Amino acid sequence: MIEQSTLTTERLILRPYSLTDAKELQKLIGDRDVADTMFSVPHPYADGMAEFWLNQQLLEFEAGKSVTFAITNKDRGFLMGTISLSLISKEHERAEIGYWLGKVYWHKGYCTEVARAVVKYGFEVLGLNRIYATHMTRNPRSGRVMQKIGMQHEGHMRQYLRKWDKFEDVEMYAILRSDFNKQNT
Repeated sequence: MIEQSTLTTERLILRPYSLTDAKELQKLIGDRDVADTMFSVPHPYADGMAEFWLNQQLLEFEAGKSVTFAITNKDRGFLMGTISLSLISKEHERAEIGYWLGKVYWHKGYCTEVARAVVKYGFEVLGLNRIYATHMTRNPRSGRVMQKIGMQHEGHMRQYLRKWDKFEDVEMYAILRSDFNKQNT
């Protein structure tokens, strides 16, 4: 079995999740404002859902389909959110990046910090050629993170998904390995 990497940034540690994170994960993602920013997270986030999701992430990692990191505070170790590369396609050398933070950690630059680290990991460790991301149009701060890490806007998809009985428009961004290399030379 392949062991998942741990990444370190200036203020954060990105580590594999464990089942001991379930209670705090449920608390953070169970906040309605947090769930409202994500495509498929229900609210309320019922007991047992965190454990189920954590087990699914492990299976996805073992199958080579995704890598999910717990975002934790570097000094004190507490859980703050999640970042992942999912829908990994070895054939097409691409993956989707996704992230969320507990509400108390919003607007402090953490998402940009971890997204930069995970994009680097995707290109340098996983050998990807393309990393893409989407966000609901009504959540422009997520798009701002994408812009800050060098992603380019690729499209606007009208009524792309339904969140809580309302159709939502979605923006798509991407960065190529060649873009990343130019930015980091």
